[in-house]
Amino acid sequence: MAETGIHYLDARGPEGMRLYAIGDVHGRHDLLAAMHRLIGSELEYAPSSDWRIIHLGDYVDRGPDSKSVIEFLIQARERDPRNIMLAGNHDIGMLDFLAEPDPDGLFMRFGGVETAQSYGVSLSAGGGWFGRSDEALLRSHAALVEAVPQSHIDFLRSLVFSVSFGDFFFCHAGVRPGVQLESQNLQDLIWIRDDFLDHPGLYPQVIVHGHTPVPKAEVMANRVNVDTLAWQSGTLSALAVNGGDKRILTVQGKAY
Repeated sequence: MAETGIHYLDARGPEGMRLYAIGDVHGRHDLLAAMHRLIGSELEYAPSSDWRIIHLGDYVDRGPDSKSVIEFLIQARERDPRNIMLAGNHDIGMLDFLAEPDPDGLFMRFGGVETAQSYGVSLSAGGGWFGRSDEALLRSHAALVEAVPQSHIDFLRSLVFSVSFGDFFFCHAGVRPGVQLESQNLQDLIWIRDDFLDHPGLYPQVIVHGHTPVPKAEVMANRVNVDTLAWQSGTLSALAVNGGDKRILTVQGKAY
């Protein structure tokens, strides 16, 4: 049976609207600011009647300056709501940890210690055992709750899980094959991997995502992955769409 859906080569953005989709930032404020400068210079050099800059989630954890990343995004959206921020699993994980300090959760195990450091808090799981309350974790959790501005919590709570423009559907991780795009499970949108990545069929729209790191942006018939492990590689990537013209943008910084 012939595949139905949109192939990347045929996909187009909305008429008169430039699209930019930026991959996982993970605390690399330096790279995020550099990407915005690059996009800003493009829009100034070749003005467009309309545009959207879509951030694909995972703003926090692992990298050195999650606090500044969130502040940068808050200010960008306040300047112009055409800056759109989607939720990533790490962003939701930060909210979950602030609500309840789980020593074995995503935040503690995968980069939340660095996020806390950006707010001036040393996060410790301590050495509790045999059911003892982990007092060190509770103390550092309380310090982090005190240190994170309410505006940052409000920002994390405001994140949407997907948007679509033209022939493109944007989300953090991907979609569940066989489920209509408008009916996707929120957990899949921020967590899915193999079932999505291994699916060969076309979708009604090309899926633009991050979440699964690749050495360089991955352009497939049915999806585009722009997570190039920015926090470690020093390379932040974005998809730029102008009508039928599609390009990958990158900015470079220090690798860790």
